[in-house]
Amino acid sequence: MKTELKAKFLQHLVTKNKDKGFTLIELLVVIIIIGILAAIALPSFLNQAAKARMSEAKTTVGAVNRAQQAYRIENREFATDFETLEIGLPKETDNYTYTPGADEGTSATIVATSEDTSLKEYSGAVFVTDKGLTSVISCQTKEVTGTATAPTAGDACPGGMEPMQ
Repeated sequence: MKTELKAKFLQHLVTKNKDKGFTLIELLVVIIIIGILAAIALPSFLNQAAKARMSEAKTTVGAVNRAQQAYRIENREFATDFETLEIGLPKETDNYTYTPGADEGTSATIVATSEDTSLKEYSGAVFVTDKGLTSVISCQTKEVTGTATAPTAGDACPGGMEPMQ
C-alpha cells in the first residue's frame, strides 16, 4: 500500500508541473497594458526634457541681466557683448543662440533664439530709470513657434511674449 501511495504521489507531481506557464492571451494582455502605460508616460517624459533645455535659456537670460546691472554700476554704461561682461557664458549652445545688445547707456538686451522648434524663445532687458536705478524685465514667447524680440519698455513684454515664468 505504501508503494502505491508513493507512485500516485509522484504521478501527481509530474502532472502538476505540466500546467505551469502563461497562455498566449495572458501575454498579449500584459503587452497591451504596457503599451498603454508607455503611450501615456512618453509625452510627459518628452515634455520634461524640453523643459530642462528651456531652463538653460531662462538661466542665461537672468544671469546676463544681473551681470549687466553689475557692469552698469561699475562702468556707468552697459556691456555690448559677453566678452566685456566676463561672465563665462557661450554665445551659442546646442539649444540656443544668445544675442546681447546695448543702447547708449540707457538699456541692455539679451535675446535667446532656440535652435529647436520645440523650444520657447526668451529675451530680457535692463533699463535705466529716471532716478538712475535699473529696471529688469525677462520675457518668453507665448507659444513654442513664437519668435523672441527684445523688450523696449521697462515694464512690458513685446507682442507675442509674456513675462518669464
